[in-house]
Amino acid sequence: QAQVLESGGGSVQAGGSLTLSCVTSGYTYKSECIGWFRQVPGKEREGVAAREAVAAVRLDNGDAFYADSVRDRFSISRHNEMNTSLQMTDLKPEDTAIYFCAADRSSFLCSSDRWTRSTRYTYWGQGIQVSVSS
Repeated sequence: QAQVLESGGGSVQAGGSLTLSCVTSGYTYKSECIGWFRQVPGKEREGVAAREAVAAVRLDNGDAFYADSVRDRFSISRHNEMNTSLQMTDLKPEDTAIYFCAADRSSFLCSSDRWTRSTRYTYWGQGIQVSVSS
């Protein structure tokens, strides 16, 4: 059974750093596009469509994409076809959210005009809390 598992969340003060990890397993076909999304607590009922795109990486060629709000502060890396990470630096209180890793078999999804489309990702993790205090 396909699984997506996030780890590495926690609480930090503004200006601090955290690294989130995402491990995928149990797929018949390997994932080609890994995305990170976030959702403010209390808005879970709004579902996948309301999750804010943070970053994504295409696994076959390493192309990376970032939201303007995190560019130059966050860095997404691929380690192998099942393991990616999101390094977050200079964290701000507005980065506080539940962070979700999402995976899809389609490398087509990992492009500059499509990677933010949360509803196109097939597999999702349970989410992990990141809290940044001022």
